[in-house]
Amino acid sequence: MMQAPSGGGAGDRNGSIVSLERLSKIYRLGGGEVRALDGLSLAIPEGEFLAIMGPSGSGKSTLLNILGCLDRPTAGAYYLGGEDVSKLGDSALSMRRCRFLGFVFQSYNLIPQLTVLENIEIPLFYQGLSPRACRERSHVLAERVGLADRLDHRPTELSGGQQQRVAVARALANDPLVILADEPTGNLDSRTGEEIMDLILGLHGQGKTIILVTHDAKVATHAQRIIRLADGVIVADERRGGAPDVAA
Repeated sequence: MMQAPSGGGAGDRNGSIVSLERLSKIYRLGGGEVRALDGLSLAIPEGEFLAIMGPSGSGKSTLLNILGCLDRPTAGAYYLGGEDVSKLGDSALSMRRCRFLGFVFQSYNLIPQLTVLENIEIPLFYQGLSPRACRERSHVLAERVGLADRLDHRPTELSGGQQQRVAVARALANDPLVILADEPTGNLDSRTGEEIMDLILGLHGQGKTIILVTHDAKVATHAQRIIRLADGVIVADERRGGAPDVAA
């Protein structure tokens, strides 16, 4: 696998683009509480490909939501590009998310009434680009993921793999530094899943930081590093090519 280039990046918190320090997320239900994340610390260098695994209820979805600035921690700090985004207001947090993050979801999350091009354009409108600039960039991205002949099709006219390609193109619209992928092959057959993983590996080879949540051990083997969660804490941190570092 091609190693991502280094240098000139945005990660200045101990050399990491993402850094979590004693992060906790507590949900209060009725008279009790659930600790979805419990004092979790994690550093992700810029350009790394990290897979997150763990059983249902381990905290994977909560962690991904916080990494994606879609939720806030109850305690602890989340540094994205060197800034503690857990302390930002909604507007500043939204700007940070737009600058740094792109999302790929298991269920694609495409708007069915819109064409391939129009779905890809959505993040670009929030950047204030002209309609012409949005359309030109969307064309380029659609071609990049192999959909040059599907520009005017709607999601219902596409296969699952094609819909996920649209989602990947949309995630790249704002040229993010970090791609967050939540079970990106979960709804696909094995062959199509490998095609999507090839796309993601290509993005990693171009320098993108990839953070991927998966239940599939085969998918996780594409990553440089695998962390395993249980009960809201990291119980193993495995780097390919060496013995795993098991958390105490």
